[in-house]
Amino acid sequence: MAETLKKGSRVTGAAREKLAADLKRKYDAGASIRALADETGRSYGFVHRMLSESGVILRGRGGATRGKNKAAAAAGS
Repeated sequence: MAETLKKGSRVTGAAREKLAADLKRKYDAGASIRALADETGRSYGFVHRMLSESGVILRGRGGATRGKNKAAAAAGS
């Protein structure tokens, strides 16, 4: 997916299927939706929708969680 799509342009037919397959492969390899959106020049929502339409099981959100941090939890045990 070396080419960046024109923002807002419609993606239909074979091009849409190829893009969906590309996004699915990269997402399954560990790329984030946000990274894929930046790479393709499309919105987060567009990439999310393409992955969902492709039958991808989306990962849960990552990053920091609220509550006790690991150091405090380990010290308290």
